Amino acid sequence: MPEREPEGTPSAGATVFIGTKPTMTYVFQVVAQLNSGAAPVVVKARGNAIGKAVDVVEVVRHRFLEGQVAVGPVNLDTERLRNHDGREANVSSIAIFLNRTVPAPRPAPATPAPTPK
Repeated sequence: MPEREPEGTPSAGATVFIGTKPTMTYVFQVVAQLNSGAAPVVVKARGNAIGKAVDVVEVVRHRFLEGQVAVGPVNLDTERLRNHDGREANVSSIAIFLNRTVPAPRPAPATPAPTPK
């Protein structure tokens, strides 16, 4: 689910966390955030979900918003997490920043409903 990061941070746009849902679920979330004017949209994932995060970004770039999105920077990190056994483990993480290179489309003006006769 997209979440806003606190204002005043370098990335004041929306964040989409990648998990176990189908890839297209996240693609639609990213496209919706980009179309709503959020900038940047950050796609974040840890561990096995990193590949899905890359897939989401590539589908957005090449299928839905071709030529309208710039990628970068890409931040790689290792997080120290405690697993279900209580042991600490290193888990890789990625944050991919997306920005629109063209303005987001404006919604069409609402047409008034016809008046009944």
